[in-house]
Amino acid sequence: MSRDHVEPVERSVTDADAAVRGAEPAPGVPGGVTGGAEAPFLELLARGASADAYERPVLLARAEGLPAERIAALEQAKLLALRVRSELEGRRRREAELSALFETAHDLAGLRDVDAVLQAIVQRARSLLGTDVAYLSLNDPVRGDTYMRVTEGSVAARFQQLRLGMGEGLGGLVAQTARPYVTDDYFRDDRFRHTMTIDAGVHDEGLVAILGVPLMLGANVIGVLFAADRRARVFEREQIALLGSFAALAAAAIDTANLLTETRAALADLERANEIIQDRSAVIERASDVHDRLAELVLRGGGVHDVAAAVSQVLAGAVRFTEAGAAPAGALETSRAEGHAVRHEDDWIAAVTTGGELLGALVLRGHPGLDPVDQRTLERAAMVTSLLLLARRSAAEAEQRVRGELLDDLLDARDRDPRILRERASRLHADLDATHVVLAARLEADTADADQEAAARRRLWSAASHLAATRHGLAAARDGGTVLLLPLAPGDSATKLAHRTARHLGTAVHEAVTVGASAPLQGPAAHPDAVVAAYEEGRRCVEALRLLGRCGDGAAADDFGFLGLLLAGDRDVTGFVERTIGEVVAYDERRGTDLVRTLDAYFACGMSPARTKDDLHVHVNTVAQRLERVARLLGDDWQSPARALEIQLALRLQRLAARIPS
Repeated sequence: MSRDHVEPVERSVTDADAAVRGAEPAPGVPGGVTGGAEAPFLELLARGASADAYERPVLLARAEGLPAERIAALEQAKLLALRVRSELEGRRRREAELSALFETAHDLAGLRDVDAVLQAIVQRARSLLGTDVAYLSLNDPVRGDTYMRVTEGSVAARFQQLRLGMGEGLGGLVAQTARPYVTDDYFRDDRFRHTMTIDAGVHDEGLVAILGVPLMLGANVIGVLFAADRRARVFEREQIALLGSFAALAAAAIDTANLLTETRAALADLERANEIIQDRSAVIERASDVHDRLAELVLRGGGVHDVAAAVSQVLAGAVRFTEAGAAPAGALETSRAEGHAVRHEDDWIAAVTTGGELLGALVLRGHPGLDPVDQRTLERAAMVTSLLLLARRSAAEAEQRVRGELLDDLLDARDRDPRILRERASRLHADLDATHVVLAARLEADTADADQEAAARRRLWSAASHLAATRHGLAAARDGGTVLLLPLAPGDSATKLAHRTARHLGTAVHEAVTVGASAPLQGPAAHPDAVVAAYEEGRRCVEALRLLGRCGDGAAADDFGFLGLLLAGDRDVTGFVERTIGEVVAYDERRGTDLVRTLDAYFACGMSPARTKDDLHVHVNTVAQRLERVARLLGDDWQSPARALEIQLALRLQRLAARIPS
């Protein structure tokens, strides 16, 4: 021990000796009587005897029958000696504590391994406080709990591996209040929240008395330092303060380790940044190259595919422009919302947008490890593509207006010369002698803002006009929506065309669009009245879809079965009857049979063969044979509810048309 550590003890002994010499005699005892009474106690002090040994001189004096004055003097000297002994022990303890704190601070100053420093802190705390166990827990901000970092004297594996939720156990109370807490009997203390996990670990370790002090970094609690005994114990104020000092050193060690880690990380980041800067030079050159190429394309009037080809060369990958409906919907929406290219599996998707309208996408195929600068290059190419498309759209708007005027003339000026209509359509690459379908399209956006609604309608008209131009058709804004006249390809149907159109327009304007289609229309130039009727049929189909809750969908009047009669207005009733029971009627005409009358009677008798044979005055087997023939003509599902309803309606219409009495 150093001279600085010894001097306080020597001063304590001198002070104690002076106290004995200068002590006042006991009340009623002459001052001279105490002379020599302190001698045995000074010897006990010199030997460092236990506190019990200080009773022996008094007991001997009483046993020898010494005067009461002498015994009183010995009692007085004993009390003074015990005070000196207590003071000496306190100073020695504080000296050991200060020495331990000094050594811990020295370890901290030369910090190399934070785990070693924390282990030393826990060991010294356990030694100086004389506890069975000491341990330190740290908060985990990622998982939101606290875990055992260091233990000393622990024997239970479950205790050493405890993870505690915030606010649980004595440690949770310390963390919440940022103040020390002590319990002399853990399991009987209800000041904190007990949990099965914590109590099981404490029980395995056999702990009873526990003292916990917070580890503070500024105003934040980052953990708790504990000292614990396996028996009931009262921790003194000085012991609590000592453990708090060790906790402060532990927090400083952790803070220092964090700073060292951050410094090393910063140095590593600087090294990586230097490497990245060196590696970026080639990438920046590529970005400059693509910028020059894109600028040249814009100046010489290049197209979107020219942009895709230029970017493909720079990025050494396959880049192509695609329509919005052909790109992955989720990735395309994310790119549109964030304004950046996004990865989709091994591809990259960059949305091509203008305002709130989605025009398409640039897709880079098979290039998962795209560099950030190259990603920006793809995004810039998407912006240039949108500018080119806008320029093309501006040039095409005049053509779109012409297409709209032609369709308006078909719908309004029914006395137009068909030859002139064909010539105007030919200049727009449309053939009005081919089979077409009239489609009525309506937005389903529910907004009270008139400006927003008008903007949505403009986007719908723009998208419909673009679709009509690419499909060699016509489009016009009408009745708050859009009407299209599109050619019907061989093998296609009005229903399929309506579905595709609804999906295409909805994707383009990013809102639900409902589309109703007319029946196929042959040679609209020569039949303007049929165009008007077909448009009304498409509008009624849209209203039917809305009533059926199918907003955003597409359908044709034929999709509604016999309800198509109600939608079509002046559709051909004879055609409906022919499609529904024409095979049966033709069979009767060819063979002279009575299948139609049998069907009428069968439905009138509640589809009961037994009652039907009575009504027809034939054998039941005859009824069965006729119904089998009907099944071969109409199909096995002719008695299903939907088919049966249509057949009954066709029978009724056929009977009314022929004026056959029921």
